[in-house]
Amino acid sequence: MVQTNARRVLIVVENLPVPLDRRVWLEATTLKSAGYEVSVICPMGRGWDKPYEVIDGVHIYRHSEPPEAHSGAVAYAKEYGHAIWHWFRLARKVRRERGFDVIHGCNPPDLIFLLGLWYRFRGVRYLFDHHDVSPELYQAKFGKKGLMYYLMRILERITFSVADVSIATNESFREIAVKRGKMAAEDVFVVRSAPRVENFKITAPDLDMKKGAKTLMGYVGVIGQQEGMDLLVDAAEHLIKVLGKTDVHFAIVGFGPQLPDVKNDVKSRGLGDYFTFTGALYGKDLLKVLNSSDIGVSPDPKNPMNDISTMNKVMEYMTLEKPVVQFDLKEGRASAKQASLYATANDPQDFAHKICWLIDNPEKGRKMGEIGRERVLDQLSWAHSEKFLLAAYERVFKK
Repeated sequence: MVQTNARRVLIVVENLPVPLDRRVWLEATTLKSAGYEVSVICPMGRGWDKPYEVIDGVHIYRHSEPPEAHSGAVAYAKEYGHAIWHWFRLARKVRRERGFDVIHGCNPPDLIFLLGLWYRFRGVRYLFDHHDVSPELYQAKFGKKGLMYYLMRILERITFSVADVSIATNESFREIAVKRGKMAAEDVFVVRSAPRVENFKITAPDLDMKKGAKTLMGYVGVIGQQEGMDLLVDAAEHLIKVLGKTDVHFAIVGFGPQLPDVKNDVKSRGLGDYFTFTGALYGKDLLKVLNSSDIGVSPDPKNPMNDISTMNKVMEYMTLEKPVVQFDLKEGRASAKQASLYATANDPQDFAHKICWLIDNPEKGRKMGEIGRERVLDQLSWAHSEKFLLAAYERVFKK
């Protein structure tokens, strides 16, 4: 095992490759800049297919993509079994080649504690990075609680009990760590997911992105079951066919299991000319779409998970000075405040009316965008989160 005086961290993430996972990459590069030795274990995918590479000083160890899990408990068991085997295999490799003093586990799933517990007996601390509330995520996807929900509650509780320190994406997640996870308040740190402002620069719009329309709505994110894309298509149909706003276009950036269904839904309603599906975009290509958009839309429906989750896309719209339309979610309001309009929960017609209001009141929309960017610069950007991440690490190294 390599001996070094630097503090050594191993970050483990299961559901996205790095550096594609923006939160994990911000954390990894922040720690590296602060003098830590950082290694990451993650899956391959989306063009990030090298089993090992070093980017910006961060050592990334990737394993093969797990089988897709869209058909119930058996499929998820195969996916997570695949991941767990690779976590332990690659952790041995990292331990031998570079060493680590802390394992930083990013859920979902709430299973990385298995690796943390194994290495706890070898003097390694465990920091839990609470990305998603897994029980509520299950409830949102399947519309019920059931046995799996309560199993996930048990796994969540074990995860918090193994963790020396946890970091939460917002105050709602912090409350779960303290109340449901029984963690000491001083061991839980809020590290918000937010863009690094210097990487999200405002530029002039690319008029080609608008496809000749006056108003472009931009969406960026996963296109899955719980992201509300069906509600967005409902809202678009009402906006265009009932409210008569035909001089509009929707740019949909992202990938996910429901993308073919959403495309078919748009086509079946005769809305194909009003939508562009770009697929996954990164860096300058993503910024070109968002900077060309007039309104950022976040159609995530109100449910037990989304109500307490911070949506990265909302933060990105605000950073680029775009007014936002979203459903009335607790943490959505906490992030955007006056930078957003809030539609009645899960009501696509009201969502359409909120978009219509912004189209009819562009100056007020621009003012909302300015408020959003000011909130990011003053309170919510990654520059404000970095200090809490580093404070969490100071705490874990005192354990």
